[in-house]
Amino acid sequence: MINIDIRTQMRAIERSLDALTKSARERVIDIALNDVARKASVEMRRRITAEYAIKASEVRSQIYVKNANAKQGRLWAEIEAFPRRRGKVSRNVILFSAKQTRLGVTVRIKKSSGRKLIRHAFIANKGRTVFIREEDTPRLPIKPVETIDVPQMFNAGRINSKVIAKIKRDLPSEVERMMAVAIEKGWT
Repeated sequence: MINIDIRTQMRAIERSLDALTKSARERVIDIALNDVARKASVEMRRRITAEYAIKASEVRSQIYVKNANAKQGRLWAEIEAFPRRRGKVSRNVILFSAKQTRLGVTVRIKKSSGRKLIRHAFIANKGRTVFIREEDTPRLPIKPVETIDVPQMFNAGRINSKVIAKIKRDLPSEVERMMAVAIEKGWT
């Protein structure tokens, strides 16, 4: 979950909303926060897929936006990036276009780097998992080869900071836009 403290920005925004009634003010902030959270989740997906060799659908399925709702007393929105399997922080490398070779399995995790060879690894489980043998044993035991998942990708400083900057940049303009809508529609 992303926690961004925007109280200083909100105080300035709330002063500009003094012309509206309390319910209209909450509704404007509600809608603006939800729009900014939605845009931030799209930006998060864009940044992750630009840096990592992962499909946008894989990222989208792991990002959840919990909307603000003034009626329920929630004047904040949350964006959560959680692993597909709760409690697990890694994913199998099959997600990163794994290809079987005679020396092992190659994967491409970051778009800026080339394919990496995982020696003696193999693809099994009907093409859904990459495994590697433990301790040079001829057959068993085997273990899955895992790497980072979407939450860890998002927590990379260069991705996280750009999403936060977008949130801080978009929030005032979204509130202004919704305030204009509120005045035009007579929510005051």
